[in-house]
Amino acid sequence: MPSEGRCWETLQALRSSDKGRLCYDRDWLLRGEDVLQECMSLPKLSSYSGWVVDHVLPHIQKNAPPSETSASSVSTSALNQPSSVPRSPLRNPAFSPVSSAISNGTKDKHESPHTEPMVLQSPRGMKVEGCIRMYELVHRMKGAEGLRQWQEEQEKKVRALSEMASEQLKRFDERKELKHHKEFQDLREVMEKSSREALGQQEKLKAEHRHRAKILNLKLREAEQQRLKQEEQERLRKEEGQARLRGLYALQEEVLHLSQQLDASDQHRDLLQVDLSAFRTRGNQLCSLVSGIIRSSSENGFPTVEDQAVAEGALQEMRDLLSNLHQEIGRACEEKRRRDEEEARIKQQESQMQQRPEAHKESPVPNQGPGAKPNEDLQVKVQDSTMQWYQQLQEASSRCVLAFEGLSSSRDSQAKKIKMDLQKAATIPVSQISTIAGSKLKEIFDKIHSLLSGKAVQSGGRSVSVTLNPQALDFVQYKLAEKFVKQGEEEVASHHEAAFPIAVVASGIWELHPRVGALILAHLHKKCPYSVPFYPAFKEGMALEDYQRMLGYQVKDSKVEQQDNFLKRMSGMIRLYAAIIQLRWPYGNRQETHPHGLNHGWRWLAQILNMEPLSDVTATLLFDFLEVCGNALMKQYQVQFWKMILLIKEDYFPRIEAITSSGQMGSFIRLKQFLEKCLQRREIPVPKGFLTSSFWRS
Repeated sequence: MPSEGRCWETLQALRSSDKGRLCYDRDWLLRGEDVLQECMSLPKLSSYSGWVVDHVLPHIQKNAPPSETSASSVSTSALNQPSSVPRSPLRNPAFSPVSSAISNGTKDKHESPHTEPMVLQSPRGMKVEGCIRMYELVHRMKGAEGLRQWQEEQEKKVRALSEMASEQLKRFDERKELKHHKEFQDLREVMEKSSREALGQQEKLKAEHRHRAKILNLKLREAEQQRLKQEEQERLRKEEGQARLRGLYALQEEVLHLSQQLDASDQHRDLLQVDLSAFRTRGNQLCSLVSGIIRSSSENGFPTVEDQAVAEGALQEMRDLLSNLHQEIGRACEEKRRRDEEEARIKQQESQMQQRPEAHKESPVPNQGPGAKPNEDLQVKVQDSTMQWYQQLQEASSRCVLAFEGLSSSRDSQAKKIKMDLQKAATIPVSQISTIAGSKLKEIFDKIHSLLSGKAVQSGGRSVSVTLNPQALDFVQYKLAEKFVKQGEEEVASHHEAAFPIAVVASGIWELHPRVGALILAHLHKKCPYSVPFYPAFKEGMALEDYQRMLGYQVKDSKVEQQDNFLKRMSGMIRLYAAIIQLRWPYGNRQETHPHGLNHGWRWLAQILNMEPLSDVTATLLFDFLEVCGNALMKQYQVQFWKMILLIKEDYFPRIEAITSSGQMGSFIRLKQFLEKCLQRREIPVPKGFLTSSFWRS
């Protein structure tokens, strides 16, 4: 346009003028002493000039009259007042947004105290600069509008998300409530099902109860019938027992009658000059045997068939004894008659040969009237029945040794290994027996019982069984019995309390395996003949060392062990024997009798008192036996036991004292003090270490 060209020319003219060369700056007061220096520089237009040329002047021209003169004057007046150019947009409300936008766009430039004024450019450049600034303004406005719209969209999204979260929370609550309802319904169904099952189970239990009640009624009827049957059997048993008891009384009466006949024959002893004390002694023993059978039968109820058989055997032996006595008396009478006839004949011949009468001289005869005191010496030899029993046990032991001779003498490495494992399995558990706890004792017993029963047991990390060899069972039984006796010889001799746990295991094994018990007795009798009791006799031609071994002494390299050690070993074995006869395995069958009970202890005590005492040995063994077994014998035999104790004190003590030297009185004094104390208290104390019920609960 022509007006634009004139404006440019006007501006060029103003620039060329002295005033145009001046630098106008709204911040000149802040710049200080640089003001005068800037006055000397070339005049420059500010950065607002282009914007004024492009926006303000065209706007003013549109509002002014169309004449060029007025336009020029306006432009000239406008140019002549440069200080008002930058303020016109601020005062015009129409341009306030633009000016604010420009001021915002140029804020960074105004922050600098030294804003460089823009050099006046060509009209095209100013136009471009103005367009750029307008574009930036529009872009900023669009950006602000976009930001506002984005914020609104974000707010809408946030509201939408909030509403959606609220809805989801509601749906979650609904699903949760539905799940609770469903779980409640399932629980109700389960409870109903359980209730139905419980009712069904209850009905089933009722049916089972009715069935069991029916079975129980049947069992009760059977039990009642069994009870009636047992009562009938008991009645028959009592009748039979009473009949046997009456028979025993009749046998005892006959035995006593025969014994009186034996006593009556004593008058022939002085007349015939024969010793009949053996017949009388045996008769007294048979009477005591029958009396003991009747006494034990009275204590236990009724005599058994075995008791009746033993009594009948005693009666028959008494009859045979009386018959032998009569035969002996008959032979003695015949011998005396023959001697008398011979003497009469000799005298008659002498009287006929004499020429002169001579006084007849009679030789004196010793005065042995019927009132003479009989021989009251005790026995030295054991009874025949006891000796026979002893020999049977030794023969059984010898047969057992022969039975496993092939295994013991085998040179095969496998057989030797089996033998060694079996010996360890049999002897090691016995060595482990102690008084620690009943549960440990039961484990040892079960292991020994399993081995003897053919079951496999662990020994040394290997499995061992008697089925590995046909001779293994005999070998194990022999070694086990030998080990039990060896424990009595060594362990019990040193620790007296150990007799009871060893004895209770041995008694339990004896009850389940009788052959082991017989072998235990055989080993015990061989090592300690006084447990029979048996006093071996010295035979002609026997070596002294062999005889000492028969007596129980240990002989090594022709040296006999000391007496104290010998008595200690004998004491240990007697204590073990005394513990065995009174103890039973607590987990066994209580209905069965003890395989070797207190009656054998009573027999041993009676027989050893019927034998002559041995110096130092008899007193030691009696003390050990009574200390261990005296309490049990006292409870079993009561009055008879105390009679036996009085017999020991009054009759047997003088015999022991008579043969005991002053240096060996220790054992005798100990026995005497023990019995005197027991008689004073009228009680035999319970032995130390006796197994009580609390031991088995540990």
